[in-house]
Amino acid sequence: MSASTAPDAAPEAAAPTEPDPTGTPAPAETGTTPTVAKTRHPWRWVISAVALILLAQFVHGLATNPGWDWPTFARYITAESVLSALRVTLELTAWGTALGFLLGTALAIARLSNNPVLRVIAWVYIWAFRSIPLIVQLLFWFNIAYLYRTLSVGIPFGPALFTFEVNGVISGFTAAVIGLALHQAAYSAEIIRAGFISVDAGQLEAAAALGIPRLRQFRTVVVPQAMRSILPNAANEVISLFKGTSIVSVMAIAELFYQVQVIYGRNGRVVPLLMVATVWYIVLTTVLSVAQYYIERHYAKGAHRTPPPTPLQRAWRKLREVAEAGPAAPRGATR
Repeated sequence: MSASTAPDAAPEAAAPTEPDPTGTPAPAETGTTPTVAKTRHPWRWVISAVALILLAQFVHGLATNPGWDWPTFARYITAESVLSALRVTLELTAWGTALGFLLGTALAIARLSNNPVLRVIAWVYIWAFRSIPLIVQLLFWFNIAYLYRTLSVGIPFGPALFTFEVNGVISGFTAAVIGLALHQAAYSAEIIRAGFISVDAGQLEAAAALGIPRLRQFRTVVVPQAMRSILPNAANEVISLFKGTSIVSVMAIAELFYQVQVIYGRNGRVVPLLMVATVWYIVLTTVLSVAQYYIERHYAKGAHRTPPPTPLQRAWRKLREVAEAGPAAPRGATR
């Protein structure tokens, strides 16, 4: 017995389009994309034009005002005395940053420890050095010999193993490094502590459950994640310290700003010499900002599977897209 096959079902008739309750006729199915009118922003163009005019006036003043004295600026921007002072500024910044963040890390760990003595000592240190102005700290260390002419190293409250003269060890440069480092440590300690506490405590518990040693937890779990919070503020502190080295000019240390003051005190060319210092500060601050960008990008690998492209990579990609696209199509043409 063969099974009978049912006749093919007739195709369903297309349901008529229901009218819009608002009375608006439905668009015809022509296969074309409706044209979207661009929003016009006339005031945006007016504001942009005014800003460009003001910028052009400022640049014109820089180029034509004889008070800027650009020949004197060009003469001293790469002078040997200025470059030597710039090297002193960089050395102060490097030593102050390295020692300051090293001591700041120890203070941050002490504040987060379970030892109440270390917590109190770290808190008092941070409170004291953030309360005293930097110039006062620098002058104190510069005149430390008035308080202690000699220093001894030995058993506490016991015999000294050896003694040395303070003036023979703590020079003006050394006093500046000590003052900058101790001042920087108070601020970097809070930045580092904030980065440590930003790491989820559950990750440390999971690492401890896996039997990972505490030092390895700190190195492989805490530090990479904390650096994403530490780096922006730490970079700001380094830049502030770089510019703050100009304060050591009160100690007659031949850093950049002090050397510029000496030069314009002799020739009276104040503005161009100040521009020399300004341009060097801008150049080196820009270098530090670029280094900050790439360091942050390195530590962002844990948060992004694929790091975002750098500005150079974006520019190269855009140029390649323009080259591959070829000449632009004429207006009104369709692809």
